[in-house]
Amino acid sequence: MSVNKVIISGGGTGGHIFPAISIANALRRRDPNVKILFVGAKGRMEMERVPAAGYDIEGLEVMGFDRKRLWRNVKVLWLLMQSRRKAKKIIRDFGADIVVGVGGYASGPTLMMAQKLNIPTLIQEQNSYAGVTNKHLGKKADCICVAYDNMQRFFPAERIVMTGNPVREAITSCHVEQAEAKRELGFDADKPLVAVVGGSLGARTINEAVKASMDSIIAGGAQILWQTGKYYADECLPIAEGKKGVQAMAFVSRMDLVYRAADLIVSRAGASTISELQIVGTPAVLVPSPNVAEDHQRKNAQALADRDAAVMVLDADAVATLATTVNSLLADKERLATLGKNVKAMALEHADERIVDHIYALCGK
Repeated sequence: MSVNKVIISGGGTGGHIFPAISIANALRRRDPNVKILFVGAKGRMEMERVPAAGYDIEGLEVMGFDRKRLWRNVKVLWLLMQSRRKAKKIIRDFGADIVVGVGGYASGPTLMMAQKLNIPTLIQEQNSYAGVTNKHLGKKADCICVAYDNMQRFFPAERIVMTGNPVREAITSCHVEQAEAKRELGFDADKPLVAVVGGSLGARTINEAVKASMDSIIAGGAQILWQTGKYYADECLPIAEGKKGVQAMAFVSRMDLVYRAADLIVSRAGASTISELQIVGTPAVLVPSPNVAEDHQRKNAQALADRDAAVMVLDADAVATLATTVNSLLADKERLATLGKNVKAMALEHADERIVDHIYALCGK
């Protein structure tokens, strides 16, 4: 059984792009001769990240629906029609055996046209609550790969497979001991480390919460690694300057070391972040973003909180309560150990390989 040509579509955020690249890498490991083409949205992150990972990408002029200002959707609908035409041409010209959707603006028109052309489609749904586009595409998709239980609420039960979410290879292959990871990052190996990561662009509420709680956390004997995100670097970096035990940066390139070094992570609740936390078993305070479709981050965080696998702090409460939450967790080693053990128990390893197994199975049919 062979798979010759695969289209992978989607993107918009690292949470969609990292799994997509992981799937492509796993396909190449299985067969170095497989041809892979990405289809993304012009102007979005994937148009840079995918070529940097060594893959070709085509861009569609597509954008999301504006649910608040409905009059703006005239342009959205026009672009969607144009994108469908272009996606159809890309699929035919490339001669795809299968089309994989990972979520994001481009995956809608691409998978829709593949389904019209009777080409097998596979959806990789990262979140515990499926978005509108994937719910629609799932009605005709041949396989839906998921990372959470009870996804039959959104998809036909007989086509759902539990694979977990693919995570970056650097995360899974890093086995540095905690003390050494702290030293490599420039921290004291004997003091607790709180790593605050609001994503590559940043998260305003999390940054405001760090400003409000930094002195209290340091006074409690901890150190802080603070990823501000590039949008907030200019305003946040000067605040951390000169503070002992605090490192602030716009972007963290070695997240593999951060996960190993941290005694506690503070982050948003995107699906990729959660999957990485599960693989490494790092205790976390999750502050779900309220600015995402279907409020899916809160549902992701709740799925962990319900299993005592993370602590959830709502965005509206973060500035007022982050210091108390962090300090009380760091003071309770048993609670930290429980959170770490429970989140690790949720891990589904080798998700990329499992998804490739299903890609091969569909092409074999």
